[in-house]
Amino acid sequence: MSAWRLLYERYSKAMYNTALRITGDRADAEDTLQESFIDAFLQLRSFENKATFGAWLKQIVVFKSIAILKKKQLSIANLEKEPEELAEEDIVDESGILFTVERIKTAMSRLPDGYRTVLSLYLLEGYDHEEIAAIMQISQSTVRTQYKRGKQKLLEMLKKEDVYEQRIKKIY
Repeated sequence: MSAWRLLYERYSKAMYNTALRITGDRADAEDTLQESFIDAFLQLRSFENKATFGAWLKQIVVFKSIAILKKKQLSIANLEKEPEELAEEDIVDESGILFTVERIKTAMSRLPDGYRTVLSLYLLEGYDHEEIAAIMQISQSTVRTQYKRGKQKLLEMLKKEDVYEQRIKKIY
C-alpha cells in the first residue's frame, strides 16, 4: 500500500468530520476533504514538522471549508455588521437542558453558517477568537459576537426541544 493511501486512511475520517462541522453539508465536506488532500500532497515539501501532519492537514481543511462557504456566497450571519452585545434578558438559562454530544451536534447543524462556523472552530476545533478572526478575515469583536449569539441560539434550540419532549411525555 502506498504512503499516500496510508495517510488518507489515517486522517480522512477526522478531516471529513471537521469539514462537515464547518460547511454543514455532506457534499461540501466531501469536496473539501478531497481538495485538502490534493493540496496537502502537492505541498508536502512545504511541511516543516513545526506541527504534526494532522494539525497541518486540519489547517488546510479549515481554510478550504471556509473558502467553500465564501464561494457559495452564503451570508455568514451578516458578520460585518456592527456587533451588538447581548442584552441580559436575551441570555438563556442553561439549567434543566439535557446536554448530549449527539443533541448538540444535531442542533449545531441547524444553525446559520456564521454561528455554526465560529462555534465549530472555537468549541470543537480548539481555535481561539484571534485565530478564528484571522482564518475568517473578520474582526475579533465580530467573532466574539458571533460566538455569543451562536451559543445563545444553540441553547434556545436545545431548550425548545426539551420543552417539546416534556409535553409529549405528558400526553402519553
